[in-house]
Amino acid sequence: MDFVDYYKILGVNKNASQDDIKKAYRKLARKHHPDLNPNNKEAHKLFQQINEANEVLSDPEKRKKYDQYGKDWQHADQFEKAKQSSQHNYSNAGGQHFSGDFEEEGFSDFFESLFGGGGRRASQTKFRGQDYNAELQVNLTDAYTTHQQTITVDGKNIRITIPAGIENGQKIKLKGYGAAGVNGGPNGDLYITFSIINNSKFKRDGNDLHATVDIDLYTALLGGEITMDTLSGKVKLKVSPETQNGTKIRLKGKGFPVYKSEGQFGDLFVIYNVKLPTHLTDKQKQLFTELSKLSS
Repeated sequence: MDFVDYYKILGVNKNASQDDIKKAYRKLARKHHPDLNPNNKEAHKLFQQINEANEVLSDPEKRKKYDQYGKDWQHADQFEKAKQSSQHNYSNAGGQHFSGDFEEEGFSDFFESLFGGGGRRASQTKFRGQDYNAELQVNLTDAYTTHQQTITVDGKNIRITIPAGIENGQKIKLKGYGAAGVNGGPNGDLYITFSIINNSKFKRDGNDLHATVDIDLYTALLGGEITMDTLSGKVKLKVSPETQNGTKIRLKGKGFPVYKSEGQFGDLFVIYNVKLPTHLTDKQKQLFTELSKLSS
């Protein structure tokens, strides 16, 4: 795997503070976000690199390992153990230097500098590939149903199935879709964090939905029937006579689907907002005046 300079990607120096890194990331993420560059593959790739750079440099432990080991930072702990083991074996060997084929194909420059040409056994050590992290934006109306989307990771298109009911901030793992392993080691994984964009009139609360529906004064007073849109289609609601403003009703099973629980849904809560009539005619004013006198 080629070395990727995370500092260069974010446009900061190696002594940058955490605040500097955060500011640089936010600025670049907004500029290169896929939604603003829908047909720009290079922008998509750069956006992923920006997220990856921020993930490493914003974490003090990861940043320390990256500064010390560069592209091999994810294997820092393994390198340290291997180094200690090598030093131990060297001591037990009475100071004799290890022999081996230093030019074996696939021998890492990192291992050459670490072990001084430490031999065939070191070159055969397998390491797992780096994990990738990505963010995927999904509209609320799309998250209502199971559907497929294609994402681009490291220049490759990956078609994924998104289960209905996915939540904002939820993370899923795609095994083996990360960076390639070292010396034949397993690939890393791809972690996708979902950002749900509310493009509807409903407010989501877990698996429940909330909405406000206007009804006119006459329907509120005399009762009647209205039709409203839900995410699963239109429904008819019966309004009881003398319904007060702010009255809440529950439509069972008309909420959001429960993640990976086929046939299970939350509820839809509807609040009635009674709209008072405006631009009254003289006749209407007269009738309301008479009603006022009757009620008093």
